[in-house]
This record gives sequence, C-alpha cells and structure tokens, in this order.
Amino acid sequence: MSLGHVSAQKKALDLGRDSVGKLVAKLAIPAVIAQLINLLYNLVDRMYVGAIEGIGMQALAGLGVVFPITLIVSAFANLVGLGGAPLTGIFLGEGKKKEANAVFNTGAAMLLIFGVLLTAVVLVFCDPLVRAFGCPDDAFVYARDYLFVYGIGTIFVMYSLGLNPFITTQGYSFTSMLTVAIGAMLNIALDPLFIFVFGMGVKGAALATILSQAVSAVWVTVFFFRKKSLFRFDFRHFLPKPKTAARILFLGLSPFIMSVTESAIQIVFNNNLKYWSGNNSAYTTALTIMLSAVQIVSMPLNGLGTGVQPLVSYNYGSGNSARIRKTVKIVAVVALCCSTSVWLVSLLAPQIYGYLFSAEPAVMEIIRKNMPFFMAGTVFFFAQMTLQNVFIALNQAKISIFLACLRKVILLIPLCFLLPYAFGAEGVFYSEGIADTVAGIVTATTFFTMLPRILKKREAALAQSTKDNEENTQAE
Repeated sequence: MSLGHVSAQKKALDLGRDSVGKLVAKLAIPAVIAQLINLLYNLVDRMYVGAIEGIGMQALAGLGVVFPITLIVSAFANLVGLGGAPLTGIFLGEGKKKEANAVFNTGAAMLLIFGVLLTAVVLVFCDPLVRAFGCPDDAFVYARDYLFVYGIGTIFVMYSLGLNPFITTQGYSFTSMLTVAIGAMLNIALDPLFIFVFGMGVKGAALATILSQAVSAVWVTVFFFRKKSLFRFDFRHFLPKPKTAARILFLGLSPFIMSVTESAIQIVFNNNLKYWSGNNSAYTTALTIMLSAVQIVSMPLNGLGTGVQPLVSYNYGSGNSARIRKTVKIVAVVALCCSTSVWLVSLLAPQIYGYLFSAEPAVMEIIRKNMPFFMAGTVFFFAQMTLQNVFIALNQAKISIFLACLRKVILLIPLCFLLPYAFGAEGVFYSEGIADTVAGIVTATTFFTMLPRILKKREAALAQSTKDNEENTQAE
C-alpha cells in the first residue's frame, strides 16, 4: 500500500496515484461547500441582527466593528492549522509518518497556548478594543456585548478551526467539511432562538456562535482518537519543540498575515469612514454589507485553494511535478470562472446585497453608488485567494508572505488614507478595488512565472538525494 493511500479505510484517498481530476473534486468540493456553509452562517447571522426591531442597523454596524477582532482569533488558528497541515502533507509524501505526527502534536499544543492567551486579552481589554476598532458611538454597546460573550468561547474557535486542516491533509475532506457544517448549521438554528425568542439580542448571536464552535471543537478532537486517523495525540510531543514550532509558524505566516491584515484594513476602513462621514453609522453599516459581498467570492475560493493543498503538498513531497501542474490548471480555471461570475453581479446589480440585509434607504444608496468600485478587483481573487494557497502547499513561505502583505499592507492601507483627501468617504471604497486589481495581477504573474522554477528545483533536490543515498549504500 502506498503512503499516498493514507488509510486502509475506503474513504481515504490515494494522493499519489488516483486521478488528479477526481482528487481535485473529492478534496475541493467538500472544502468549498464548507466555506459556503460558513458564508451562509455569516450572512444569516448578520441578517438576523439587522432584523432586530428598532436597533437593527446600529447592531449590524457593531458586528461590523467586532468582525475584525474575530478575524484575529481565526488568524491564530490559521497560523497553526494552515502552517502545520501542509508540513505534515509534505512529510507524508516523503514517507515520514513519525515526523508528521510530531508536527500535529506540536500544533495542538500551540493552539491551546494561543487560545488561553487570546481569551485573556479579549475579556480584559474588551471595551478598549471596540473603541480602537473605530466603533460609531451609537453602535458601541452592541459591539461590546457581542465581543465579550464571543471571547469566552475563544478556545473552541481555535480548536475547531486549527485542527480541521490536519483532517483534510489525511484525505478525509468530507469529515473536514462536516466540522464546519455542524457548527454553522447549529449556529443558524440557535440564532433566532437566542436573539428573538429569548430576547437576548446581539448577546444571543454571540452565545449561539460559541456554543456551535464548542460542538465543532469536540467533533474535530474526537476524530484524532479514531483508528482511521494517521495522527494521534501524544503528550510526549505536546510540549512544542522550538524547531518544529518555528517551521509551522513560518509556513503559516502567509494565511496569518492575510487574516490579520484583513482585520487591520477593517480598522482603517472603520476609523476613516467614521472621520470622513462625520460619525455617520450608515457608512459603517454599508461597509459591513460590502465586506459580506467580498466574502461571497473570497471564502469559496479560499476553500478551493486550501482543499487541494493536501494533493499539492503530497506530490511536492514525492516530487511528482506532472500531477501538480495538472492540479494547478484545473484549479485556476475553476477559480477564474467563479470570481468572474460574482464580479459581474457586483458591477451590474450591486443593490442585491442591500436587499439581502434589509438595508435602510440611506445605506442602500451608499451601496448602489460605491459597490461597483469596491468590488472592481474581485475578478482577480482567483489568484489572490486560490493560487496563493497553492504557494503555501509548495512550501514557498517567503513568496506567499510577500503576496499576503502586498494587497493590504503595501497597497490598500496607504490608499485608504490617501484617497479620501480627493474623494471624501467614497475614497475609502475606491481603495479596495484598486488594491485588489493591482495585487491580483502581481500574484497571477508571480505564480505562473515561479511555478516551473519551484518544481524544477524540487526535482533536482530529490534526484541529488537519491544519488547520495545510492552512493552511501555502495560505500557500505
């Protein structure tokens, strides 16, 4: 049995020999579905909050302010999960199961440490965080109430998000999808119960979230006690080894930066809109809706990229460049079609997003006027969201980190400060479209230029390693 056949169970996949097209479908479709379900939860959650009688728009603005803080929590989970999982995939491709299991246990310990620290920070600094993130005065109480309750369940978020990639990398994409689906669907069911039936408002929305994440965390943890899992909790490896932890953090730095800079730019968005709009919460509400529209295209494309990471990482480890090239070709075409579809809808019918969230006339007008500019660069998300994840699977941390910084840190944040001087509050919205377009073109060009070099270098390294082993054998 090849190591690509990661388990004797019939649900496992042979990442080294099965048809590439079928593997892409079996790995990517569950990952995309999981992201779509997660997206549905995010949209429905905000729809429920926006429908709270009398305070809906202010409460929705509050959620928009808190969302970047929740992104930071997710970023630390991604730092470990999306850094450790590709590393285990490469080890499996090289036939090093023991080393892969050590990476898994180090990652589990790191998630626990980060979870405890983040819980303390959120609970102790709840009010200052909400103010620092640019919350309008009339939305402050709703943002604070949501964040405090959410902070209590931080450890559940860390484990449900951070351990799940270690399931996917073993080829159990359907199980990984269920981790997300269980939490999201439970959340959708609990939201109206806590928000409206029990009259808890935004506190109810936060409580529904942490209870759902707790169930997902239990589900994902139990998987690693099952016989079919290649990875097992081993407390001998639970104390993080500096070298292993550093490798995880270095490879996970790109998705971490993508999440943290997403949070950072929303802080910049909120504060600039608050200043240039004269503390008008309608602009913050409109931004929350526009960012939801961005998620409609970015989350499925992220799912597509992370879904095929096990296939790419395994074949990179084993040196099978032909399978990697075929995977990239399929994924790039699918991602481009998806990003183009959402891009066209956003340009031709921007009001549709306002109707989804029952936007008031003032908010609807801001959306109608600015959405086409805000979403102008999303057509290039096929590269920014999908192909960038493939770079991580190829163990190309430095390139991926640069591309993660390019879109938000190098381009978007400076533009967000500069353009309002020429265009007022609308300049904040223009900055997103310009940055996405430029960064997308650079990412696509870099990826297709660098991929042949990366694969050629890997083939040469494996050939030299084989030659050295043969020479050592002969010498003995």
